[in-house]
Amino acid sequence: MTDEVAKALQPAQFRSDVTVELVRSAAGDSDVVWAARVSTAGELSLEALQQDPEKSKGLINYLMRDRHGTPFEHNSMTFFISAPIFVFREFQRHRAGWSYNEESGRYRELAPVFYVPGEERKLVQQGRPGKYEFHEGTPEQHKVVSQAMERAYSQAYQAYQEMLAEGVAREVARAVLPVGLFSSMYATCNARSLMHFLSLRTKDERAKTPSFPQREIEMVAEQMEAQWAELMPLTHAAFNAHGRVAP
Repeated sequence: MTDEVAKALQPAQFRSDVTVELVRSAAGDSDVVWAARVSTAGELSLEALQQDPEKSKGLINYLMRDRHGTPFEHNSMTFFISAPIFVFREFQRHRAGWSYNEESGRYRELAPVFYVPGEERKLVQQGRPGKYEFHEGTPEQHKVVSQAMERAYSQAYQAYQEMLAEGVAREVARAVLPVGLFSSMYATCNARSLMHFLSLRTKDERAKTPSFPQREIEMVAEQMEAQWAELMPLTHAAFNAHGRVAP
């Protein structure tokens, strides 16, 4: 590493959290009501736009229970998410009802911000695929994980900076960076697609079908769910009441 690169090299930052910000929304329980009522009321369903959705709690529960899903699609939420790249690779398995735009390592120099699990993150995996159980790590294991990750991240970012300093294109130099690097993206969805995501990416005792998500994407999902629940409390309550199954 040249002296110039050493001077320019930013110190690596290590994080154990993720952040989710609801940046735009057009979503409410009333959206479910008027979308459903058009089936039987036609143009008269427009009256539901101004009605208190609390009066239609029974309708929302019926739709959720009997899995009439399309009324839950007439809304939109856009989240700005900051998380490790490996979280986004899992995210993009969810395609129906989702739109994504992620920051690009081709067009900008990526900052040295990396994921290191916090002390509360369970480290020990036991069992076979589909029946894994995770257990607490020892202080020694947490120390090994933190030191190994921080060392590897720092070396990878140093190699990235050396290539950039030699004029190598960003899209080539980024190949040495690990999936623990933080990235950011906008993710847009509707309530139905979000419920499907939550059914798979959260572990909840109310769920009819158990799910075993990786903890880091579950951290994102929990924040998304909390913000959605404020927008559509009746729909969220019905989702929980009927086994956290997407309609």
